[in-house]
Amino acid sequence: MRDRPIPRNSNNQPRTTNSSLPMTTPSSPNPWLNEPINPDNTASFVEYLRWMRPYSDDKYREGTKLEIMQKAVKNADYRQRLELLSDRTKKIAGEGNYFQVKCPWRIRVGGHRGPESILLPAFDALGMPYIPSATLKGIARNQAIRAKIKTQNLSWEAAEKAIAPYFGSLDTANPANQAGKVVFLDAYPIPTQTGGLNLDMANNIWQWEGNQLKYSPNPNTFYSLQKSTFLIGIRLASTCKDLNILKQVKQWLIEGLKDGIGAQVNSGYGQLITAGEKNNTASILKLEFELEGQLIHGYQEFERWQWHDPSSSYRLRTKPCAEVRTTAFKSMLRYWFRVISLGVLTPNKVKEWEAILFGAIDPQSYGWVKFNLTEGRVFPETKDRVGKQTGTLILTHANNAPENQHNLITTLFKNLTWLMLNLGGVGQGARRPYYTRSGNPRHRGCIFYLEDNYWYLADTPRRSADLFKGKFQDFYSSLQQLTGQTCDIQQLNSFNTPTANQWYEVIDSHCRILLCTGSSPNHKPFALSVLHSNPLKVGGNYDPKLCGTVRGQVKPSPVWIVDQEKFQIVTIFGATENPRKQYLRMLKDQSKNIYRII
Repeated sequence: MRDRPIPRNSNNQPRTTNSSLPMTTPSSPNPWLNEPINPDNTASFVEYLRWMRPYSDDKYREGTKLEIMQKAVKNADYRQRLELLSDRTKKIAGEGNYFQVKCPWRIRVGGHRGPESILLPAFDALGMPYIPSATLKGIARNQAIRAKIKTQNLSWEAAEKAIAPYFGSLDTANPANQAGKVVFLDAYPIPTQTGGLNLDMANNIWQWEGNQLKYSPNPNTFYSLQKSTFLIGIRLASTCKDLNILKQVKQWLIEGLKDGIGAQVNSGYGQLITAGEKNNTASILKLEFELEGQLIHGYQEFERWQWHDPSSSYRLRTKPCAEVRTTAFKSMLRYWFRVISLGVLTPNKVKEWEAILFGAIDPQSYGWVKFNLTEGRVFPETKDRVGKQTGTLILTHANNAPENQHNLITTLFKNLTWLMLNLGGVGQGARRPYYTRSGNPRHRGCIFYLEDNYWYLADTPRRSADLFKGKFQDFYSSLQQLTGQTCDIQQLNSFNTPTANQWYEVIDSHCRILLCTGSSPNHKPFALSVLHSNPLKVGGNYDPKLCGTVRGQVKPSPVWIVDQEKFQIVTIFGATENPRKQYLRMLKDQSKNIYRII
């Protein structure tokens, strides 16, 4: 066994060894190339990554990367440096020429790639996260162009010429307008311990492979800035004395920052608003919610390495961090758009319109709808209380959404959101109704509580089933008008023929959606108690072909259940083949009332 530096804990003290472990147990995986004896807490996150050990394709790769990234955040103390930078901005900009903007959620400005392709926020020469002055100028300039186009009905080229007196232009014939009139300064977070630096996670769960959707979770940890407040400084250039120019450019900048800055703007990242201002814009919908149960989670927090005798190796132990994430709602709406649309459109058409509405990377598409989430709060689970998350989801039309399509987009997304909320949940446990149990975790599934009665079902099962059919019909009608393709709820396609071991998450001719009532012999809702009943078990265990599996190759359950107290809504993919067909038959036999929606 090769020599290693002395393993140390987060306080830089030697790690204690477990006396119960055999003496031959190797040291736990070490994330350092050469472990520093005493890392300074003012060291940038960039310095930690410089000393990250070189990776080979070994089993500890992702764990050691997570460990050192987390150390960089937990050990950081950037306050002294950020105080100096704030003072510098105020002195250069001058009194009255600086202001603060706050990010309600997260921001990703930069695009730098560190070791192992870790996405990094923009950072200056000393490794402090910041927004470059050129980025701020670009935001203000683009907002000015859009404002001129809207108010004066100009083309993009004409609008560029119209803003030359503010931002300068080499193409103008007037020498006085060749140079910009306003100086933009680099913007830094106001002094806090980390400046908002925190771990973040991207996870593209469903991926297109040809004409099929493949369930393939791929969590990727990176850095972003969370709920940071930035100090923005601008001032007139030495050649200009017109305060009206500064006032106008500042207004354009504020409006542009409110619209979003950096990457993933349509997914809730990058919005910056001035102090005391709230985002009340909701051109499509505004949804105040409360979520209870297993909750929405972001990145996994590193806890420890644990020795595993049977495999003679260490295993990574992490803890999911609950977070109200805009991306969770966008991903779920995207999921249901695919599921519903694939029953009436070809896969190529669904891919095309998914990219148009939600955006895409390949081919690159910006998306017609913006997703934002404000006032997100987490109330962790305690001994006496289930975990809870609250917030407000806001959907708006993106700048590139055609105005003549706004009404159709609004109708489609209102109905899609209604269906999402009443067919399932969001986050961990989204496919199951909320219930408690004696095992771990104590709380399973999830349940929504909503402020507006619009999102709820009717007061009786029959009226609720009719309401469901109406929402599906309205969605398909909007989709038909947008795409120009026939979308008939009465003539659903057969996406693919299911088998016992293979099903497709599509609302097609093989799918069944039911509203049912019945009595449960235990604490679980009726439809769930039937799903978990002994006749449907295999060898005393839940059948993976009904309940999914997390062992080996992860496969989600083909059954979604939502509990509305008086009744449940059950979605069964591949319901024309056993064992899903058997579950459907048992629901019909044991239900007091049952109504077919699809």
